[in-house]
Amino acid sequence: MIDHDVIIVGGGLAGSRAALEIARTNPRLSVAIVAKTHPIRSHSVAAQGGMAATLKNVDEADSWEAHAFDTVKGSDYLADQDAVAILTQEAADVVIDLEHMGVLFSRLPDGRIAQRAFGGHSHNRTCYAADKTGHAILHELLCNLMKYGVTVYEEWYVMRLILEDGQAKGVVLYRLLDGQIEVVRAKAVMFATGGYGRVYNTTSNDYASTGDGLAMTAMAGLPLEDMEFVQFHPTGLYPVGVLISEAVRGEGAYLINSNGDRFMATYAPSRMELAPRDITSRAITYEIRAGRGVKPDGSAGGVFVYLDLRHMGKEKIMSRVPFCWEEAHRLVGVDAVHQPMPVRPTVHYSMGGIPVNTNGQVRSGTDELVEGFFAAGETACVSVHGANRLGSNSLLECVVYGRRTGAAIAHYVTHRKLPTLNADRYVNDAQEQLQSLLDQPGDYRIHQIRQAYQDCMTEHCGVFRTEAVMQDGLTQLRHLQKKYAQIRVDDKGKIWNTELIEAMELRSLFVVGEMILTSALNRKESRGSHCREDYKQRDDTTFLKHTLAYYSAAGIDLDYMPVVINQFEPQERKY
Repeated sequence: MIDHDVIIVGGGLAGSRAALEIARTNPRLSVAIVAKTHPIRSHSVAAQGGMAATLKNVDEADSWEAHAFDTVKGSDYLADQDAVAILTQEAADVVIDLEHMGVLFSRLPDGRIAQRAFGGHSHNRTCYAADKTGHAILHELLCNLMKYGVTVYEEWYVMRLILEDGQAKGVVLYRLLDGQIEVVRAKAVMFATGGYGRVYNTTSNDYASTGDGLAMTAMAGLPLEDMEFVQFHPTGLYPVGVLISEAVRGEGAYLINSNGDRFMATYAPSRMELAPRDITSRAITYEIRAGRGVKPDGSAGGVFVYLDLRHMGKEKIMSRVPFCWEEAHRLVGVDAVHQPMPVRPTVHYSMGGIPVNTNGQVRSGTDELVEGFFAAGETACVSVHGANRLGSNSLLECVVYGRRTGAAIAHYVTHRKLPTLNADRYVNDAQEQLQSLLDQPGDYRIHQIRQAYQDCMTEHCGVFRTEAVMQDGLTQLRHLQKKYAQIRVDDKGKIWNTELIEAMELRSLFVVGEMILTSALNRKESRGSHCREDYKQRDDTTFLKHTLAYYSAAGIDLDYMPVVINQFEPQERKY
């Protein structure tokens, strides 16, 4: 058994920023990060557009209150307003802190940090490093972790959260290199495992985004919050699904249909291409449904629309959004200086997640907290995004709440002892679980079941939803879950057995998908990213509340929790 004061699962922005804050606060604490990839390969490195903060470098009329209002309105009034206030009040400070660490933000001619427009924001407040902002931040955080001597277990897969008597006591690890199983005991456990985009068949998320932290939390008997709210990013590069950053529209790109029309004038005339993501994704889907999508030969009736950068000019494209140009050129052979990019909505972000308070401590229900268990970043739900996240608020959340949760953990563990724990029991359970997968004489390869499952979720819980479609999806999902017991692992070795990892990830995907579908089926309204064609209106009387979903093998149980409304009263959402 390995002992640390704190074990953080996830090497992306939220986990790294929390680890750094703990080390800064009390350098004597033993802090470790465990990640199933190298931390630099965490999905945070793919974040492109930037992070919002009221620095007022471009627009002196901006304020944290305006940022908070934009965020709450963007959330369709489901965000907790106390959490949003913290997010927006601390934004400028965390950006300056990152700049002092060495993050190379793009600059104005006078040397100040540049700020660009982003969807749903009323002011130009998004700080950026070209279109590689996550990459720039994560590299500097990792350098600082090395400076402070934080232990990093890279390429270890966390199989289980150890939760006993209402207290998180550690985690069970599996090392990809050689199949070694270890128990890590800690005074505090933090999950920062990111999202679950791989629940769907087309996503901007990397292959590691399989919802493991969410599934482990659910299987430990703890709730997940607002899982029905899945963000579709409007501009996924067709047909591969990778992200074309909102920064491209922030710099002036147009969305056009097969007629050459800038169709956002119909859906959000005041914001055009910079409307919030849920509105823009639905607009694109409406255009495609109406026959104004584009085919590969440029004619009408296809399944994508165009993102047109040509009027921006080569110099601006190559200086402001070079990575997006490169992705389109490399993956689909489009030179965006001379040709429009084919785009359509792609699954991008998880608004829901592990319920936490504003110090990152995990909730076990509406009023109770779990001892020793914390979470932050995309895997958590604090909730600052509610039913729809504004672009450039996710990196901000990772850094603000990563820092805040790290500070809370450092204070929490200072006078605590390591918990009592029987490690042998958990090692034996893990070994039995792995051996049963290896011995299973199944009829299906993992990819067959995973593909069928991802297709099921995409078809039955997409941009538009109805009760009949989702109910059919839930039936299909449960049928596929039974086939999980019939998967076959061909690699029987211990050295770098990626099939075993994929088998465990598939279990996570099944848990997360069932919670998404069940939560969505029971929210009989349209709010933010959750758009019901059979319940077209927002229903504040019945559904201005957070969903809490509890997992069990027999099915999902639902409860609800009030939304914190202390600053902005809900009103009709127009742009």
